[in-house]
Amino acid sequence: MNEDNGQLRDQLGRLGFGGTGVGNLYRAISDEQAAATVEAAWDAGIRYFDTAPHYGLGLSERRIGEVLARKPREDFILSTKVGRVLVPSPATRDIKDPDGFDVPAELRREWDPSEAGVRRSIEQSLERLGLDYIDIAYLHDPDVYSMEDAVKSALPALEKLRAEGLVRAIGVGTNTAGAALQCVEAASLDLVMLAGRFTMLEQPGSDGRPGEGLLDRCRELGTGVVSVGVYNSGILAKPELPSDAHYNYSQAPAEILDRARKLAAICKEHGVELPTAAIQFPFRHPAVVNVTVGASGPAQISESAERMSTEVPGALWQDLQERGLIPA
Repeated sequence: MNEDNGQLRDQLGRLGFGGTGVGNLYRAISDEQAAATVEAAWDAGIRYFDTAPHYGLGLSERRIGEVLARKPREDFILSTKVGRVLVPSPATRDIKDPDGFDVPAELRREWDPSEAGVRRSIEQSLERLGLDYIDIAYLHDPDVYSMEDAVKSALPALEKLRAEGLVRAIGVGTNTAGAALQCVEAASLDLVMLAGRFTMLEQPGSDGRPGEGLLDRCRELGTGVVSVGVYNSGILAKPELPSDAHYNYSQAPAEILDRARKLAAICKEHGVELPTAAIQFPFRHPAVVNVTVGASGPAQISESAERMSTEVPGALWQDLQERGLIPA
């Protein structure tokens, strides 16, 4: 990472705002509620905002852009993603988006890892955001489409955009640690956005999972890690775990639920709520520079900011390590 992007990384702060919720993930919210949620993040001191064309078929970008357009541009960092371009889809305009966002499917996503596709994606995002430039461009979910195309085409295209000054920093955003590691080795990336793979319940390489060594390699290369999905889709989001808790978007298996309850009990012994420990856990590794969380209402993001600022005693981490529940 060059000096300028080292400064950008420092500007991210510890907590970022993720734009899935204001893109109507799972349920629709009003424009007013979305704007209030982004404003609540700003009021909480958050200055890093992440979005993507994928989130609500552009809705998240439009909503976040409308709020940030009223803020001093030099005061915030904005990231969006490339790889999926949005194209009109008249045949599906009367149905809901099949990818989990409560919006009309007037557009459809197309994978385009070419240099022209990456540039087109950036141009479309700038128009929806209403901003003059994008700080960070991540290649979004290359493992869902084609890692070969990602390495041969999309990542070089991003490096070219950065060299031209059209974006300040580049990276990859993925749910797969192995894919992230492959991208880190293939290109000079400033950041990795890793979703759900470095949490109190799951780390790269643990239990045979792919991507062992990812975070250490990122530290060696000076590539910052933005950790998202720290609650593993809900199981770590509440102090007391319900029996129907979700883990990675499905019903939590019994062994995972039992482990999470052990984590919650030990946290409670130390006077800490489980979600407070979960949101701060990623900073246990020095490669992690930011934790970004989503919200669909002002109270959610305010609560996350409060949890991030709550002191977690070192004795808790030590206790969890000694009991074999988190890595040293």
